[in-house]
Amino acid sequence: MEVEPVVRSGEVTRTHTEVRERAARIASGLAEAGVSQGDRIAVVMRNDISYLEVFAAVALLGAVAVPVNWHWRGGELEHLLRDSSARLVIVHTDLLPTVAAHLPDGVDLVEAAVPEAVAKAYGLAPHRLPPSGEHATLQSWIDQAQPWPHPPVPAPLGLIYTSGTTGLPKGILRRPTSPEQSRRLVELVFDAWRLRPGMRSMIPAPLYHTAPNTHAMLGLAGGLDLTVLPRFDAEETLRLIERHRIEHVQVVPTMLVRLLGLPAEIRRRYDLTSLKVILHAAAPCPAEIKDRIIDWFGPIVQEYYGGSETGPVVACDSDEWAAHRGTVGRPIADAGVRVLDGAGRPVPVGEVGEIFLRPPSAWPDFTYVGDDGKRRDIDRDGYLTIGDLGFVDADGFLHLRDRKNDMVISGGVNIYPLEIEQCISGLAGVADVAVFGIPDPEFGEALAAHVQPLPGAPLTEEDVTRHVRSRLAGYKVPRVVVLDDHLPREDSGKLFKRRLRERYLSGEAGEAGEARGAATARSRRVAAES
Repeated sequence: MEVEPVVRSGEVTRTHTEVRERAARIASGLAEAGVSQGDRIAVVMRNDISYLEVFAAVALLGAVAVPVNWHWRGGELEHLLRDSSARLVIVHTDLLPTVAAHLPDGVDLVEAAVPEAVAKAYGLAPHRLPPSGEHATLQSWIDQAQPWPHPPVPAPLGLIYTSGTTGLPKGILRRPTSPEQSRRLVELVFDAWRLRPGMRSMIPAPLYHTAPNTHAMLGLAGGLDLTVLPRFDAEETLRLIERHRIEHVQVVPTMLVRLLGLPAEIRRRYDLTSLKVILHAAAPCPAEIKDRIIDWFGPIVQEYYGGSETGPVVACDSDEWAAHRGTVGRPIADAGVRVLDGAGRPVPVGEVGEIFLRPPSAWPDFTYVGDDGKRRDIDRDGYLTIGDLGFVDADGFLHLRDRKNDMVISGGVNIYPLEIEQCISGLAGVADVAVFGIPDPEFGEALAAHVQPLPGAPLTEEDVTRHVRSRLAGYKVPRVVVLDDHLPREDSGKLFKRRLRERYLSGEAGEAGEARGAATARSRRVAAES
């Protein structure tokens, strides 16, 4: 007898049938609240099965779900709620005060109960959990509403906002898909991510990001057995892989670093032999980290590359990565890649240029909310740029060099911080690193490296400088090295370098001012040595 797949989070487990039944009741509640086709519904919730039910409910009405990074405050949150024209916001009760403080006029609130697993994962105080009694609740709809009786209405796949690593987040509104396009989309993602119906898959990343959100919603459509973590924890991830015999997990490189940071005796404690696929993306993975993960789990590591705008475009397995070390893959399905120079001309094989991606035909087209011009600006004959630089090797495998906005020009020389970050990541005692350009009066820009040591690691600034100098050219040695307790990194793995760079651009006193002075002196010294 075939077992129906389930969705589980914490100690709560629901079959797909139960999830769809609850979603149909939420849809009726939304309709009673005045939501109709095309309305935008913002979702400010942590990882929870109800998160998936809300998205499924919104889709039934032909409305548009807008996942919101619940970490956002102030301007970022207010911008999203206004820019998306949100008709209604569904929010976990403990996050209600923050959302209410930035709620535009005329926008309604619906409260979602905080499940026990989320409260435990985030250490939430009990007094923050009960509903306020001032708004409708998801649970009241589930308890009282009749299931939505009508067929699903065609709707956009969703409206998702970028992380805003270089400015305010921009909304990516995908076009509606027909049933046939939806079927092809599931097939595309399953093939690119090495999934199959019934597979036991884990989602440890926040559902407000594109990849885990796509994984969850297409997983429901494609019959995956889903384990959704309320919050990533390295040892808990291993424990749940063993407990639920997980076969597939999608992670970001920072999670791999934290898994490798566990003591050897803890890593050996769990039976992880059920795993067939470890999938990673979202941020560059240092080669040494990937080597160690493959040594640990075997050649089951898959990688893909794309963006929220394009979906997965290229992919590679462990063997392909080893044969083309550093690659993020080659095109999947009918996708394509071009690398162009500043004039829009193709560059020779192996030469760095701006990467343009042609999404697979199954991936829905999009526009930026309120800015069709920005959508046109990134398009070159159907190939889209998401701002990355790289090259294609002789066998057609794409290699990333850096973000276009992150490239540093020092004394007229182009420097790619990603190469230096990956070098520093190989130094013992390094947990995380960010390399970026800061103002320099003589050379225009100089390199700064902010390095987060592992707890208790006896790491010094001189260790970092010495390590880079022994492996890279002198002009790539950071002129400023700062040991930082915490780097501002998104849960998706993306680094907010602008927040670090702003310390130097704003003319702040103290560390930043001293660092700029040191940068000038070091720039002259290293230039002379080079």
